[in-house]
Amino acid sequence: MLQVTKAEDVIDHGLSLGADFAELFVERSLTNAISTLSNQVQSVESGIDFGIGVRLVFGSKVLYGYTNKTEADELKRIMGELAAMDLRDPRIVIQAFDYSAPIEHHPAHRILSADADVDSKVAYLMAADAAARASSNLISQTRGACRQKEQRIEIFNSEGLHTTDARNYVRATLTAIASDGQEQATGMWSDGGLLGWEIKEQVDPKKTGDEAARQALVNLSAKACPSGRMPVVIGNGFGGVIFHEACGHLLETTSVAKKASVFHDKMGEMIANEAVSAVDDGTMVNEWGSINIDDEGMQTQNTQLIKDGRLTSFLVDRLGAEQTGFERTGSGRRESYKYAPASRMRNTFIEAGNAEFDDMISSIDRGIYAAQMGGGSVQPGTGEFNFAVTEGYYIENGKIQYPVKAATLISTGPAVLKEISMVGKDFSLACGMCGSVSGAVPTSVGQATLKVDDILVGGQA
Repeated sequence: MLQVTKAEDVIDHGLSLGADFAELFVERSLTNAISTLSNQVQSVESGIDFGIGVRLVFGSKVLYGYTNKTEADELKRIMGELAAMDLRDPRIVIQAFDYSAPIEHHPAHRILSADADVDSKVAYLMAADAAARASSNLISQTRGACRQKEQRIEIFNSEGLHTTDARNYVRATLTAIASDGQEQATGMWSDGGLLGWEIKEQVDPKKTGDEAARQALVNLSAKACPSGRMPVVIGNGFGGVIFHEACGHLLETTSVAKKASVFHDKMGEMIANEAVSAVDDGTMVNEWGSINIDDEGMQTQNTQLIKDGRLTSFLVDRLGAEQTGFERTGSGRRESYKYAPASRMRNTFIEAGNAEFDDMISSIDRGIYAAQMGGGSVQPGTGEFNFAVTEGYYIENGKIQYPVKAATLISTGPAVLKEISMVGKDFSLACGMCGSVSGAVPTSVGQATLKVDDILVGGQA
């Protein structure tokens, strides 16, 4: 996308200003988004974006800018403005580019640049809507969305790196709304991955509609949730959002390097119950949060964060490695050319254990089964969180009694890690978008069903 000789000229100019490191991140992205309301198409939107991110590093100081132009004079002008307050004699000599193409671990076939497949996507969403509304006359409305993105990147840096990559994302979602004339409740189901629209061969619109409707109907019949400290069983898949938000961000060198994480000095220590082993894995084939290389050009990897309760690694980007001394983990990510990279999660999850679901439930005298988790708020640095339970059930005398609504789970990441005593076998992942200092990036969360022995539950009963 950018001529090699031009990139060499621009990066050499950055080093002539006294920078210790210079980088160009070139991106061209195609997007397509379809939204539906019940059995009507609301919008079909497509777009193209192109730009170049310019990064200069002076010691521990990072300077960043971007442009939509490819002219060398424009890129040099940006470098000059970025470095205006830090100019000094050159210290580094540019290394010759050594092009390396990453191995493609995530093949995609029905990609956006070949065909947007609008009719096929609309048909999928219409079939999901029909399935949801056929399940009950209480389903009053659905909202559907299908989004696809094709991102092509090229990276040059002063250490001689020259590489390219292509990422193809697709995700389809249906939200169902149930109403009995007095109250409303919602349910949602989503599928996605790092591949093309061939995902339609793997997903079933009837399952999507049925599951979204089932959740909505359960929530419509739910009673107010009791409150207080109690044990909670958290469901698999998106239940892993608690670990991602309340613990995962505290393991990124973005916060560790600033000592803004409670785990910054805990390497090698027991930070969780020994039942907990956690991983951030960017290599899982065609998973939503996977990548071939990170946005600094490093090959991704499987990073063991916690093993049997002991902290074994952080998530480390290039700057984080310089600041902390830990080795890079291929975790430098950014939303687009408009952002400098930072250490970020990929597919982050608690690994499966050996506990049985029935044993978890039967071990509880009074508690909650949080089958589906929703969004919440997290306090950076401490991991204090407040998460909504979107599908929950009251447990009494070792048995699930009835569905509950308006439940929240309140704790801190460090505290909840030590309260996890049982981890099940039913591991699964779920798609999400993670926002941080380098924008919003696709990430997966996950876990098997697990038991937290003690946590504060907020409710209205």
